[in-house]
Amino acid sequence: MEILKVNNVSIKYMIGDFKDIGLKEYVVRRLNNNYHLREFWADRDISFTLEREDMLGIIGVNGAGKSTLLKAISGVMVPTKGNIKVNGNVAAFLELVSGFDRELTVKENTYLRGALLGYTRKFMDEMYKQIVEFAELTDFQDRPFKQLSSGMKSRLAFSIACLVKPDILILDEVLSIGDGAFRKKSEAKMREIITGGATTILVSHSLNQIREMCNKVLWLDKGFQVCFTDKVKECCNAYEVFLATKKLPELDKVEKVRKLQVQVEHIRVKV
Repeated sequence: MEILKVNNVSIKYMIGDFKDIGLKEYVVRRLNNNYHLREFWADRDISFTLEREDMLGIIGVNGAGKSTLLKAISGVMVPTKGNIKVNGNVAAFLELVSGFDRELTVKENTYLRGALLGYTRKFMDEMYKQIVEFAELTDFQDRPFKQLSSGMKSRLAFSIACLVKPDILILDEVLSIGDGAFRKKSEAKMREIITGGATTILVSHSLNQIREMCNKVLWLDKGFQVCFTDKVKECCNAYEVFLATKKLPELDKVEKVRKLQVQVEHIRVKV
């Protein structure tokens, strides 16, 4: 069953220098018609389809357009061109530790996050012990959130996030949290969620995670779609070569055409 379809999605940012020049200079330049904006395309013509229970890994260097694409899929942003069709509810964990109150305790923040996610007090009472035990924070329940390490904060956020049972689950670098033992535990929890029927999109710089957990992979480079395939290991291997050489490898004929389109588009934009 098709649960997500991304059709020729492009996303454009308008970039100015307002923060650098300040309000006064901005007003002067606007009055003199001397204030200019630049176009920046974060994503260009991205297309792919996911079925129920698929797990998609998205790879690409920083600035490839991964997080922007996730924001569009989750509904935070509207594509400049193209469209996204979602059949079901989406839970996106793009910045796990955002939304917590630094002054509140671990316990108070747990209930606060639960309320923000729409859970009842009764449900949180039933799940609270399980949450703090999974996050390995039983001995820190009354500790102010601001005193926790970044890893502890992420573990708590991830533990609460695991309560959600969405049709599409979006994770941006979530499985890189914690030490090796917690990463294994979080991966096991994700497998449990996936086998429960969720379609998952994972952004990770760990190619081993992509190889082991995903059945499809999307490779982005400078906003362009290099490859979307179910040949996960082959694509990850090609990506490793790219990281070492900074040259796009030869893929199949379809991807060669895509590569040519990318090159032509880069030339057109420069002109």
